[in-house]
Amino acid sequence: MKFQWLVVYAALFQLKSFALLAAPDDFSEAKRLAQRIYSDENQTFYCGCPLRWQGGKGIPDLKACGYQVRKNGPRAQRIEWEHVVPAHQFGRNLSCWQQGGREQCGRNDAEFKRMEADLFNLKPAIGEVNGDRANFAFAELPGVRAQHGACPILIDFKRKLAEPRAEIRGDIARIYFYMADKYALQLEHSQQQLFLNWHQSDPVDARELQLHQRIAQQMGQPNYFVTGSREWYLGYPPTGYGRSATTSSEAMPVRNSRQAPLSAAVTSKQSSAAIAGSAKVLGNKNSKLYHLSHCPGFSQVGEKNRRWFINESAAMDAGFRKAKNCE
Repeated sequence: MKFQWLVVYAALFQLKSFALLAAPDDFSEAKRLAQRIYSDENQTFYCGCPLRWQGGKGIPDLKACGYQVRKNGPRAQRIEWEHVVPAHQFGRNLSCWQQGGREQCGRNDAEFKRMEADLFNLKPAIGEVNGDRANFAFAELPGVRAQHGACPILIDFKRKLAEPRAEIRGDIARIYFYMADKYALQLEHSQQQLFLNWHQSDPVDARELQLHQRIAQQMGQPNYFVTGSREWYLGYPPTGYGRSATTSSEAMPVRNSRQAPLSAAVTSKQSSAAIAGSAKVLGNKNSKLYHLSHCPGFSQVGEKNRRWFINESAAMDAGFRKAKNCE
């Protein structure tokens, strides 16, 4: 355990020593950046099949890992960028989704585009498995048989549930914690307990830290549940630090606990109120400086450059520094 935290601290120190890059604006840009971040990844996420990259495209070696095509042969031959927390779960309560689904949100909703393009939530998966997992919730499925040969993912199509291999369960848990906290998504009690168990049984390893460092540099902030600066617990109240102060569309609460353990059931008014009540530090995305409410520059930060933080520590973790006139 001591060695593990030494590795975490070393990774954080190295992260702060590099210049931060720009987070992607949309999913298309995110996929291009993800190809660079994972350019040395040698296995697929859900199946652990050997993976090679050619011309920016991932090609899985299905024969080498005993993968058997279930239904869609062409899609099984390619790598797709899987949203671990599906777009349906973080987008379906937005009014744009109600009006025209994911396509509508991807065209017109800036907040959805930020969530869809969050690099921490993307993993390289065999296309057929990506399609079969769909927007199913994660669970443990004793008695369910594998349907993709030796690929260890289990999918219960009737109950709309999926069980990932043991080696990535902690990674999945920490991604869910991150997305729920950042975008004010509600995580059902049973899912919290499941992910806490997975977080404990599959702790952060060296490869997860290496990929985390690359993504954090690009996103301009870490996953606090990978670095250990935040700990999830049952009943953890998501901060919503990644939501806009004024959302581009109102969330429309829809509940279906079996299919979608996460739901963005937060209206724009609630999101603004949460920020006003809890986020006391205002960052300037252009200057990378942050201001407190009594600082001269606090009211001068333009709307498009605003980034709210729950406290100064969160701002510094994201690569911001305190304004000199704010002492």
